[in-house]
Amino acid sequence: MSLTSPAPAAAPERAAADITIPWFSSSTVTDFLRDGYWLEAPDITGDGKPDLFGHGLKAGELYWYENPTWEKRLLLDKIKEPVGADFANITGEHGDDYVISYQLYGPGGTIHHADPEGGKIDWLENPGPDAVRRGERWKRHHVGRAIGMHRLRVGHFTRHDRIQILGFPIVAVESVHSVLPIVLFTAPDDVHTAEQWDMEVVNDNQFRMIHGVARKPGLAPNGLDGILMASDEGEHSQFEQTTFRGSGDVDGGRIGDDPLAYVATLEPFHGNTVAVYVKDPVSPGSWNRFLLDTYGEPNENGEGPGHSVMCADFDGDGEDEFLIGLRGPQPWQGAVYYKAIDAARGIFVKWKVGEESTARIVAADFTGTGSMDFATISYSVEHYFVAPRAEITLHTNNTHP
Repeated sequence: MSLTSPAPAAAPERAAADITIPWFSSSTVTDFLRDGYWLEAPDITGDGKPDLFGHGLKAGELYWYENPTWEKRLLLDKIKEPVGADFANITGEHGDDYVISYQLYGPGGTIHHADPEGGKIDWLENPGPDAVRRGERWKRHHVGRAIGMHRLRVGHFTRHDRIQILGFPIVAVESVHSVLPIVLFTAPDDVHTAEQWDMEVVNDNQFRMIHGVARKPGLAPNGLDGILMASDEGEHSQFEQTTFRGSGDVDGGRIGDDPLAYVATLEPFHGNTVAVYVKDPVSPGSWNRFLLDTYGEPNENGEGPGHSVMCADFDGDGEDEFLIGLRGPQPWQGAVYYKAIDAARGIFVKWKVGEESTARIVAADFTGTGSMDFATISYSVEHYFVAPRAEITLHTNNTHP
């Protein structure tokens, strides 16, 4: 399957077999970032419109961009090495609050140098629309810590009555490939005054090298949230060449009435391979793996360009497509859109829909049209890959079924 060019500026026509061709127009939210890594789309002002919140690891500065002008405002600075994040209205007031992990690495600055004093999680209290527009710093509240904390997800995982945070470290002090603890933090009675949240270890004897996590709201039979996790467990076809196994990022897609009909992955850690896992139609509980694409060869560190996967219904047909984000360098850079034609047989078509270095992709209706748009932030991280032009880019959905 060859990589196609982006769709033309004119409205596209129907493809063969009644496939809707994706059509996105792109605009720059901000560019020439000093670093870039993480992106989220919370509603910061509480006006019902998703804003953008982006940051890198080195500067220790957290910025948000207000929809639709995309004016840039500093939310917090002097935070040591902010990494993964998520959001929720923790206080029940104003707009969304923000949850962030930080202080991942010690001297050396890579996955081989986990900070034994780090792995901290804070939640940042939204002071309200007037205050955030004035640029007031948000108040920090400590949640807890686990060494090597790298990804977190906010939701309701074991109970409906309290906000919870699942935390996923990526590496331990002892070794890059040591077994890691997955930890669950539950909000206290008073989130404003608590020194930290109650923590329990969910699993500490099974998973290694956790790099990607996707929350699937209400996926559990009791309506609680489910988690898809990309870790060292699983596929090992590139192990001899890269020393990494499993997958690096993951998300799950809906087809028909099944909210998790397939799982899309980038393999392995910082991998170059796109694969999907599809439920076996004749063997319940089994999954079939289909290799879709390989982008480039692993570099001297055993890493490829792949960094982000996310699923959403972009063409409005009730079924999910998925996007992958390639950090670069060229020609393996940008966002690529995949649509299932016959998922059970692993048949997908694809289009390239973004050209910029892509570390992370978020999807939301940014324009208020009822269609799912997406935004990206470039990958610019010292010791790994530094995009020549790091930016946040909005891709507006002009696709019509």
